[in-house]
Amino acid sequence: MAALAFVETDEGSVKKSSLEAVSYAKEAAGDVTAIVFGKVKDVELIGKAGASKVLHVTNETLAHPNIMAYSSAIAEAMNKEGTDLLVLAGSSLGDPISARVSIKTDAALVSNVSELPKGDMVKKSIYTGKAFANTVFEGEKKIFSVRKNAVAIKKDGEDPEIVAFSPAISDSDFTVKTTKIEKQEGEVSLPEADLVVSGGRGLKGPENWGMIEELAKTLGAATGCSKPVSDMDWRPHHEHVGQTGIKVSPSLYIAIGISGAIQHLAGVNASKYILVVNKDPEAPFFKAADFGVVGDAFDVVPKLTEAIRKAQG
Repeated sequence: MAALAFVETDEGSVKKSSLEAVSYAKEAAGDVTAIVFGKVKDVELIGKAGASKVLHVTNETLAHPNIMAYSSAIAEAMNKEGTDLLVLAGSSLGDPISARVSIKTDAALVSNVSELPKGDMVKKSIYTGKAFANTVFEGEKKIFSVRKNAVAIKKDGEDPEIVAFSPAISDSDFTVKTTKIEKQEGEVSLPEADLVVSGGRGLKGPENWGMIEELAKTLGAATGCSKPVSDMDWRPHHEHVGQTGIKVSPSLYIAIGISGAIQHLAGVNASKYILVVNKDPEAPFFKAADFGVVGDAFDVVPKLTEAIRKAQG
């Protein structure tokens, strides 16, 4: 079986979540072609992740993401390559594209996929990660929108064949246009971060956030916070992690001074590993943690930062 994987980039760099999608496609189908739009710096990573061929779309009109135009291009690529499976990362761009391509190609769509398929069934996350559903898909064509950390990124592939691809885009695909893109600067992007350090009310006040930022800087991590912290204006609202804030899926989520309310857990339960630091041994977060430290954050965090620095040399 052949698969097509949609690869997202950020300023030319391939996103980690898309490399996971390519590796998922390789495990699920064996033969993988990837499609990528615009400038791309590290196309060799797509090959290492499992793609034998990369369709590179360089049309100037598609240099910036456009959901409708990208959907038409991807649907055309599926038909041209004869692929019955499309795999893409679940994201603010991937999710609406998967829905549109599903309609254009009459493909079965399964979102929030968390494991490789077994026959005509695949496991998906539901209820913000609090449960899973085994979903049966019908028909020849299918689309899997894969949640982060569903599979490990493969690194043993070879350099891919790069083929220029110019899709037949119509004017109707540009009835909605992006006129301006504003990006967060000077910080690691929270939704895409592979490491996240978050603080809660246990930090006692905004004046104590320096040690959270120092630990995050040492790790190259993004910083986050619980809802009460952002509600009290200790931290900006774009750092709020939880059910009503940003949902993250890092390899490691470090929660410091956060009790672990269910609303916060809903935003972090896709993390590969969770480390909790809290002086209350009965804090609910410990039940969801892979690693836990019972101790005062003001004592533990500086020592943890220093230990990491020594390990880094």
